[in-house]
Amino acid sequence: MDFLETIAKRNEKFVQDGFSASLKIIPIAKTIIVGCLDPRVDPMDILGLEPDEAAIIRNIGGRINPAVIETLILLPAVAKAVGQNMGPGWNLIILHHTDCGIIGCYKHAPDQLAKHLGVTRPQLDCMEVTDPYKAVAQDVAAWKANSDVPGGFMISGVVYDVATGRIQVVVPPTQLRE
Repeated sequence: MDFLETIAKRNEKFVQDGFSASLKIIPIAKTIIVGCLDPRVDPMDILGLEPDEAAIIRNIGGRINPAVIETLILLPAVAKAVGQNMGPGWNLIILHHTDCGIIGCYKHAPDQLAKHLGVTRPQLDCMEVTDPYKAVAQDVAAWKANSDVPGGFMISGVVYDVATGRIQVVVPPTQLRE
């Protein structure tokens, strides 16, 4: 059986046991999580989230980049289209993790990584790619400094330790901007 057949069977089980047509398009916990695509670091699992609690955006390293910024700029329009507002009362959680594959990208494909992150190679060298604790603090600061992203969110930065399964709050919640 190939993997497509495996997931099709799992989907049937989901349809029978877990599907709910009543889930809302806007997360009920008013939370957006930006994290890494590493399968060891699935926010649904490691944070015990329910399917409708948070919107999750994942990329290499969970780092701020032009695509994620564009998504956050567009999300308020999506919310407005369904009669909701985003801003005050919403959370933006930046989730990095230990033992991240982004370190390998930095060592073996730095020019490609710089392009993905929307920075120059010299800027990449200043992005604390090899230290998730410094990187998450740096990304929170970058989100705060980006005036294109709607303000009003509470932003925080956490690091998940893949060896222990625990998160550590590195940047406690603070307002993104007024």
